[in-house]
Amino acid sequence: MKTIKIYTRGGDFGTTSLFGGVRVDKNSAWIRAYGEVDELNSLIGVILSENPPKEAVKKLLRIQSELFVLGSDLASPLDVKIKIPRVKKPFVSRLEKEIDKWTKELSPLRNFILPGGSPAGSKLHLARTVARRAERSIVELAGFEKINQMDLLYINRLSDWLFTLARYVNKLEGNKELIWKGRS
Repeated sequence: MKTIKIYTRGGDFGTTSLFGGVRVDKNSAWIRAYGEVDELNSLIGVILSENPPKEAVKKLLRIQSELFVLGSDLASPLDVKIKIPRVKKPFVSRLEKEIDKWTKELSPLRNFILPGGSPAGSKLHLARTVARRAERSIVELAGFEKINQMDLLYINRLSDWLFTLARYVNKLEGNKELIWKGRS
């Protein structure tokens, strides 16, 4: 098996390659979109280091794998004929089923809640905001490049999933939600 070299010197002057060999600036919408997905994946690694409840660990590890698929999808222009895994509808459907399952076990939302709770729960709230930032970058990219439309559905649903998981983890860990009361 060939070892992956960490440095190539190919990006020393501000450009990098998408899959298929197309060179782009490192501050391009392509790189920003999948870079923010990578940041989200790293944050999930931090959350896993917080020892969240066992039932969340397996799902978070799956999300990390799916985020690699999303990142490679975003790094692969659709018009370049390269075989890579792509985000597909079952990714989104699975997120929706898990959101629905957890929601049944949570008190109904009637107000905004303040992000926080346990270390894992509060970082899941933070992950939701990173997912929303990644979503904004993907929407920007989709405004002028053809991308897999499932990428948009997936990242949108993932932020909802992270919010619901934050609430669920906080419930499992005995942390009461704080209701936002507006102006004091």
